[in-house]
Amino acid sequence: MAPMACILQILALVFIFLPPTTNSIHFKFPAVFNFGDSNSDTGGLISAGIESLEPPHGQSYFKIPSGRYCDGRLIIDFLMDAMDLPFLNAYLDSVGTPSFHKGCNFAAAGSTIHPPTANSVSPFSLGVQVSQFRRFRARVLELLTQDKKLVKYLPAEDYFQNGLYMVDMGQNDLAGAFYSKSFDQILAFIPSILTEFETGIMRLHDEGARNFWIHNTGPLGCLPQNVAKFGTDPSCLDELGCVSKHNQAAKAFNLQLHALCKKLQGQFTDSNFTYTDIYTIKSNLIANYSKYGFEQPLMACCGYGGPPLNYDFRIACGKTKDIDGTSVTAKACNDSSEYVNWDGIHYSEAANQYVASQILTGKYSDPPFSDKMPFLLNIKF
Repeated sequence: MAPMACILQILALVFIFLPPTTNSIHFKFPAVFNFGDSNSDTGGLISAGIESLEPPHGQSYFKIPSGRYCDGRLIIDFLMDAMDLPFLNAYLDSVGTPSFHKGCNFAAAGSTIHPPTANSVSPFSLGVQVSQFRRFRARVLELLTQDKKLVKYLPAEDYFQNGLYMVDMGQNDLAGAFYSKSFDQILAFIPSILTEFETGIMRLHDEGARNFWIHNTGPLGCLPQNVAKFGTDPSCLDELGCVSKHNQAAKAFNLQLHALCKKLQGQFTDSNFTYTDIYTIKSNLIANYSKYGFEQPLMACCGYGGPPLNYDFRIACGKTKDIDGTSVTAKACNDSSEYVNWDGIHYSEAANQYVASQILTGKYSDPPFSDKMPFLLNIKF
């Protein structure tokens, strides 16, 4: 590991072990404003017209594609349910009279924390999403001064200060970097990513945000897409069959993200920052999948190619394409609830439900809120 990376890891540990300076989160929020990638995108990228989703996406819950890269609900959907709030509409989804009274989702699949490049899947980086929020907030306040009745469809002014700001990003920054950078270069790239992250959080704070809920990134090396591309040499895999370097990079990113959250909490004493360890929850699920009722920890439910991964980068879930002179369709498995992974990149609804249930124990958050469970939330899984 490069010397600078070692120094940053040490500083991160120092910040993490500082005593908490805030009370645990209370979850009584009037609205939620979410920023992220496909892990929490409820229709942003699809509404932008950049990609399209076909069946079997959405089959387990919505029965039709819902703009989510999943067979059903995402982690954020389960969390909204638990807070007794409606599912979030995507900021870019203007068709069907969507309501933004209880919040808005700015997440878009493929998005990164770092500004996008010409090769990026999504142009909606964290900075762009924050700019969209600023526009949204300004327009809402303008409309409310013109017609108070619009409060039925738009957040009330005080919702912006009292609402919850959720951020789940970083996976695409790291995963994408492996296609063009060495491992040491990726480690050296992490501080730059987090500088952009900090800027985004500070801009939100400037707009009145005070309650921040931040997810770290999951075990990237356990995604079939990454195993297929970077795990052809068995020596690159860990005991679970995941790509070691990808998971090491995720851990390094998470360590520094955690430290940044502690730093921000000390800097903004008028705010609450909750850091949630998604990596540990997902790693535990993959390591102990049979204990939680799953049969396939790494193989995609919806894909092409069959065991062991059922993933082929040339064809996405639900698509039909000519491959090697034959027309093939990436179809879904018979029972997606048996699979941790949905399409090689994203988790199944069943896995998302498990992750959400573990988040809601409060044990995986800093500061923890397990002392307030199980009476705090209306869990309706």
